[in-house]
Amino acid sequence: MKPKNFPILEYDATREAIIEPGKLIKTMDIAEHCVICFFQDVIDDLVESDRAKQVAASKSEMGEHPIYELEMDGQRLAFFHPGIGGPLAAGMLEESIARGNRKFIVCGGAGVLNSDIAVGHVVVPLSALRDDGTSYHYLPPAREVHALPEAVTAIERTLERHKIPYVVGKTWTTDAFYRETPQKVQLRRDEGCLTVEMEAAAFFAVARFRQVILGQILYGGDDLGGAEWDFRDWNHHSSVRETLFWLAAEACLML
Repeated sequence: MKPKNFPILEYDATREAIIEPGKLIKTMDIAEHCVICFFQDVIDDLVESDRAKQVAASKSEMGEHPIYELEMDGQRLAFFHPGIGGPLAAGMLEESIARGNRKFIVCGGAGVLNSDIAVGHVVVPLSALRDDGTSYHYLPPAREVHALPEAVTAIERTLERHKIPYVVGKTWTTDAFYRETPQKVQLRRDEGCLTVEMEAAAFFAVARFRQVILGQILYGGDDLGGAEWDFRDWNHHSSVRETLFWLAAEACLML
């Protein structure tokens, strides 16, 4: 392949890489359905209450990354924390797929670009604006990548069944949370982005490349839509986070 002016645009469609997760990790007896959960507090509560058991683990220089299972409505459900940021989250998803997980719902929080989105309000991303690096190694260059429609439908049906208000739209995936400038925020808002986070584009791209089903549920967190950043104590809403996990679980088992 010929080099381009910017290396991030040098997409290579070769299916097999030098380091292939399917050759490093053996397929195992694991649940087909899996929730990718960014809420470590929720995971800790499930484990400490003996509702879940560890069935596998990934390893990195940060240590061990456990994968758990629980039973819900007579079905097995796997779940794990993917770490923070697109590269690590994509790698964790890759290894999860190699083990045998095939249907995923991600639950997490996100900064809001519209101050009208309250803390805890549910947002369902239909697409992610690709202001990251990871997604460009899985799909040809494009401005956006879409969530898998089957997953979005399952999420919406679950939320409607429980009469939970939500909004759907676009999220902005960026690698540099300390470079979310006022001009960038306004640009993304004008483009229709409701939220900003660090992983959605990578998740959606990996899922499409590996041909698995994946969607995401977010809740409104800190506010970047005003004159100044408002933290809004967004990560201390334990009831919201726990509820979102079980909604993600229910939607996942519908797939």
